[in-house]
Amino acid sequence: MFEQSISTLAQKLRNKDISSVELTRLFLARIAKLDPQLNSFITVSEQRALEQAAAADILLQSGKGTSLTGIPVAHKDLFCTEGTLTTCGSKMLHNFIPPYESTVTSRIQQAGAVMLGKTNMDEFAMGSSNENSFYGAVKNPWNLDMVPGGSSGGSAAAIAAGLAVAATGTDTGGSIRQPASFCGITGLKPTYGRVSRFGMIAYASSLDQGGPMAKSAEDCAHLMQAMAGFDEKDSTSADKPTDDYLANLNTPLTGLKIGLPKEYFGEGLDSKVADVIMAAVKEFEKLGATVKEISLPNLQLSIPSYYVIAPSEASSNLSRFDGVRFGHRCDDPKDLLDMYTRSRAEGFGTEVQKRIMVGTYALSEGYYDAYYLKAQKIRRLIKEDFVKAFEEVDVIMGPVAPTTAFGLGSKTSDPVAMYLEDIYTLSVNLAGIPAMSVPAGFADGMPVGLQVMGNYFAEAKLLNIAHQYQQHTDWHLQTPTMAKGA
Repeated sequence: MFEQSISTLAQKLRNKDISSVELTRLFLARIAKLDPQLNSFITVSEQRALEQAAAADILLQSGKGTSLTGIPVAHKDLFCTEGTLTTCGSKMLHNFIPPYESTVTSRIQQAGAVMLGKTNMDEFAMGSSNENSFYGAVKNPWNLDMVPGGSSGGSAAAIAAGLAVAATGTDTGGSIRQPASFCGITGLKPTYGRVSRFGMIAYASSLDQGGPMAKSAEDCAHLMQAMAGFDEKDSTSADKPTDDYLANLNTPLTGLKIGLPKEYFGEGLDSKVADVIMAAVKEFEKLGATVKEISLPNLQLSIPSYYVIAPSEASSNLSRFDGVRFGHRCDDPKDLLDMYTRSRAEGFGTEVQKRIMVGTYALSEGYYDAYYLKAQKIRRLIKEDFVKAFEEVDVIMGPVAPTTAFGLGSKTSDPVAMYLEDIYTLSVNLAGIPAMSVPAGFADGMPVGLQVMGNYFAEAKLLNIAHQYQQHTDWHLQTPTMAKGA
């Protein structure tokens, strides 16, 4: 049952082959049995899940509901969920129970989905390996000695292991696509502003974007149907009509123009990963697509640009966590300054403190023009590269990451090596375009994701492309050994 798609499960629920309560209990049992090995959940909301499942069953009996009604999903633990602990993977918020619901979780809840719990993540979404969580590292279901990717590693691991049908994630520099690639699932980072950020605890406000994660593109489309759309509570939300993300999944790909950036296939890319990506591209050629080489000349500047802009925005966003209104507060402060300094020193982990300091420095008097302003100018150049490329091609394809999942602890002492893992994903966030990771094969026994990048608000086209590929391949149907027979 845990390997079934949303469409199949929705049909079983409507046919009364299984109830939502029964389905939810099945997934809760899998979490109880398998998650001690994975650490993919921070909070399991059993009571809330069963109440929502019972309500879904009543709705389904009356012939109402959506394709998500009664479907068990999980949420990354930076989406505020009213009455349920929301930690952002940090000691700073270890006791924070939001008094309101984020727009994303609210819309999915209104669609009738059942919330199994909140998934583990890198603290405040800062990381590429899910090793920066106050609640401990998440393990990759394909190999428990490997990282699942970050920062949405908990969501990716939970889906790959069959602990949830689908999940939400967020992507600031690759945090949906990279864990999706490492765990062999499908993940979509929408256009900036397509999905509301209200109630989504901020890391870098001009880069953060929520999106769906699931086994298949079709399942992601079901989630996007609920998630996407204008939200007056979010000033950065795009006031633009949403597409029907399910309507065109079966459109043939004949005539599709694919661009392969030469910068994505140079030094640093593992040759086995490259082979998997090129095999996937050949599959698209069989489906009627044409391929040409293109150039994104400013790709190499995406890392230095991102690691000035994102920490700068983080230093501003995280200034609200001061021990006064909510979150962690130190014991017995001597005075106000002591409370501020000790609460923040105790509440934030090493990586978060590092990025706050970098960002504060970049924004400080005398350095703003030299760092932050220059990084924003480079950002404009990166965006212009994509705009120019999409005048020639419909989509851009390449690897998600230069390697498959790496070993736990293997890069924690080398931050530069860790940051280089994001070389192929950061530019998408800087430009604000949509992109996906689609399971495309294996290298040395670990999953490899194909990255598919589209023009602004082309999520429906990306889902169509991924779905057509998945109709002719079965990489997205592969299951880790640990998940079988549980």
